[in-house]
Amino acid sequence: MAKTGKTSSPAIRKSPSVASQPTRDQIALRAYEIYLERGGAPGHELEDWTRAERELLEKNGGLRRKASPRTVAA
Repeated sequence: MAKTGKTSSPAIRKSPSVASQPTRDQIALRAYEIYLERGGAPGHELEDWTRAERELLEKNGGLRRKASPRTVAA
C-alpha cells in the first residue's frame, strides 16, 4: 500500500477557551506579585487571587465581558 503522508489518527486540537485559561501556578505567581506590589500586607489573599486570575484571563483573551443591557427610551 502506498503511503500518502497522512496519518490515520485525527489531529488533536485545543479549543481556544482551554488554551486561554491560566494555570493555578500562573495565578499564584501573579497573586504573589500583587501581594509584593502592595508591600506584603497580609489579609488580602482573596482579592490578590481574583485580581491575578482576572488579569491573566484578560491578557489571554479568555475573559469576555458581557455587553451592558441597553435601555430603551419610552
